[in-house]
Amino acid sequence: MRVLVVDRLPLFRRGVADVVAQEPDLTVVAETGDGSLVIDLVTRHDVDVVLLDLGAEGGGVDAISLLRATHPGVHVVVLTHADDDADLAGAVRAGARGYLLTDTTPVELVDALRAVAAGSSLLSPAMASRLLDEFAVLVRRNEAAAEGAGSLSRRELEVLTLVAQGLNNRTIAEKLFISENTVKNHIRNIHEKLQVHSRMEAVVRAVREGVLQIA
Repeated sequence: MRVLVVDRLPLFRRGVADVVAQEPDLTVVAETGDGSLVIDLVTRHDVDVVLLDLGAEGGGVDAISLLRATHPGVHVVVLTHADDDADLAGAVRAGARGYLLTDTTPVELVDALRAVAAGSSLLSPAMASRLLDEFAVLVRRNEAAAEGAGSLSRRELEVLTLVAQGLNNRTIAEKLFISENTVKNHIRNIHEKLQVHSRMEAVVRAVREGVLQIA
């Protein structure tokens, strides 16, 4: 397995490279502290796995996305000095197959490289727990949003239909023979159910989900 080590700290980078190079089935073909060189080095050295420090200049989440787009067969394992939730989520979305902290042991590191090269994904236990927590939050949000459009009442749909026609609250109140404050309350409820922040967003969401039709 051919490995590229990218880390902004020269001494740490050298230590990681030495750990990897001791394994008979692993070869460090290049190392750098400059993330902007990743694509060139991967191409030049026919790299299988990139050990990437997100803090390296030019080595952030964008570098992972670019690498996945240009070299989809190359796996990325993030080896980071900071346990940041935003970095974790961004790296996973960009296509990283592994996410390890620098307190990872040498044995855990080389095992992770082998696992990722074999097609598995691997996170340090602490970061896996955080990612699962974030995933749970996203699921709950999506479920609430999916239920929102279908839970609009008949009156709320009437109000939203008039909103889609460009009418203001006063005109809507007059057409439906209700008070302007009641219209405001309906619109507030619509926003909450659809998980949106504006009248236009509400209309677009309702049309997209098929509960509102605009002639």
